[in-house]
Amino acid sequence: MKYVVTGGLGFIGSNIVRMLVKNNHNVIVIDNLNTGNKTRVSNFEDRIKFHKIDIRNKNDMKPLFENIDGVFHNAALTDVQESYKKEKEYCDVNVEGTRNVLELGRKNNIKIIFASSASVYGNTNTIPIKENFKQNAINPYGHTKIENELMAKKLSITGLRFIGLRYFNVFGIGQTNSYAGVITKFLRQLKEKKSPIIFGKGSQIRDFIHVEDVAKANIRAMNSDVENDFFNIGSGVGTSILELSKMMIKISKLQIEPIFKPEIKGDIEFSKSSIDHAKNKLNWNPEISLNEGLKEIINKN
Repeated sequence: MKYVVTGGLGFIGSNIVRMLVKNNHNVIVIDNLNTGNKTRVSNFEDRIKFHKIDIRNKNDMKPLFENIDGVFHNAALTDVQESYKKEKEYCDVNVEGTRNVLELGRKNNIKIIFASSASVYGNTNTIPIKENFKQNAINPYGHTKIENELMAKKLSITGLRFIGLRYFNVFGIGQTNSYAGVITKFLRQLKEKKSPIIFGKGSQIRDFIHVEDVAKANIRAMNSDVENDFFNIGSGVGTSILELSKMMIKISKLQIEPIFKPEIKGDIEFSKSSIDHAKNKLNWNPEISLNEGLKEIINKN
């Protein structure tokens, strides 16, 4: 089979590419190298076709969407705090760029698996969060993801075939500062033998899901008969930020305590997924625990 992966040199995209190559598929990678890095695919670079393209340039992508079997769309700007400062750019890339991908998918009758986000939910009164919960994004990044979902639904009326995956807190080897995440920040601080900095009391709940499990979810979604639906992709396990910091300190074998600073704008309080829908419809189950994944990252560093 022949697939296009947008953002294929990014943290999540490169893991999807690796899995597709491992399964002997032909892979076309689209990335503008803004945060993507060729070193992520250096072990199998000869087995992919790379095109340096920005998803905002529809005409550049057009020929690559012909005679292919599917698209995994992961190209996006993903830093919540940065989205406040660069609202227009986030809208251009995440919304207009995604529109180009979805329209080309519809035109060529290609199934598209695209990255949405748990940020579409904002702060919910109840956890675990189910797919039918009201969407109430509290930051510009989350609003771009809601726009994408609305656009996909609208385009499906005229033939688009899609699945939207709402990623929770994705982590794993290869995660960089450009893919904003608390684990990356703690890791950097611990590497310098400094105390991890917690904003607020550390009572915020997060649902951490390993990047390999996310890549598997993408492939399960593509191979399934399911179309025009949304799925939570998380672990279904909630971990507080304070608990996370203590886990990472313990694995690092350091004798330090976290430092607390005032909470920051746009930070969601409780986020934990219900993944029953993905288990039932996509036959997908996360396999790598947070503790296992953290040990892998910390010991590699």
